[in-house]
Amino acid sequence: MKTPIIKYSDKFLNSISWFMTVGGITLWPFIVLREKYANDKRLKKRAAKIINHESIHIKQQQELLVLLFYILYFLEWLLKLPLYGRQAYYKISFEREAYDNDDNLNYLSTRKKYAWIKRIID
Repeated sequence: MKTPIIKYSDKFLNSISWFMTVGGITLWPFIVLREKYANDKRLKKRAAKIINHESIHIKQQQELLVLLFYILYFLEWLLKLPLYGRQAYYKISFEREAYDNDDNLNYLSTRKKYAWIKRIID
């Protein structure tokens, strides 16, 4: 996979942080991170983990031709919201794959296509 296009914008992330603080987000083909990750060497490991997490989402988005990813993401969240409330975000299959593997910086090189599917049902 090519290196993702990384942008830094606290203003943008604050504007979309309605329910939780967002450290980064993938909006294909970009990864938007908090500005502190651009300059603070002490946060290098944390930034690498977030970039890896968001890069997993880029791969998922590519598999689903981007638009279908966003549709399925939203539908899965809507379906899980009555069951899990505020935790529904963490139960989304795309998030589960990303959180389960964001510490493994080699994950994308060994990841099987559509790996998120087996995480749809708990």
